[in-house]
Amino acid sequence: MKMKLRFPESEIGYWANRYTERQKEKDRIKEQQLPELKSNVQKRGYLTKKELHKIARWKSPRRADLTLKNPDDFIKDITKSAFTATDKWAKLLILTLLQGVREPTASAILHLYDERQYPILDIHALWSVGLPWEKRTSYPFWLEYIEFCREIANGNNVSMRELDRALWKFSSDYGKTKRPR
Repeated sequence: MKMKLRFPESEIGYWANRYTERQKEKDRIKEQQLPELKSNVQKRGYLTKKELHKIARWKSPRRADLTLKNPDDFIKDITKSAFTATDKWAKLLILTLLQGVREPTASAILHLYDERQYPILDIHALWSVGLPWEKRTSYPFWLEYIEFCREIANGNNVSMRELDRALWKFSSDYGKTKRPR
């Protein structure tokens, strides 16, 4: 599985800025609220039901209300376990024990709140690194994708959030008709 950016690394800032510039106001507000919670989540060591629901509404709106079916203590225990796990695959899989959370939302939780930098599993981001969506759920893939994104982000002195925005926006702008599923 060979990952390669479909655009020059020098354009990461351009695509990340396009993401923000083209965002609808309501989506910008929704997204801005998520990183603002980071210090509280990290101090506390877990997510609350309200926080989990906010993330799910942002990442996977159709499944978001399923997160409300999780008991508060279950959310606390699962997210605390994920944040303290040392294995990268375990972190992702532990979060999928929550109702309404699959790998994309689990990766968004890690992306936003884990102490280490994690990419978001997203059809747009994967396409922008030359991968099909189907490859997203294997142990070796997750490890390779994390390392690839960390190398790109660190090598270009950008945050993982900035890289994620660039990957998403490049694919989005490229056009759905040209993007094979």
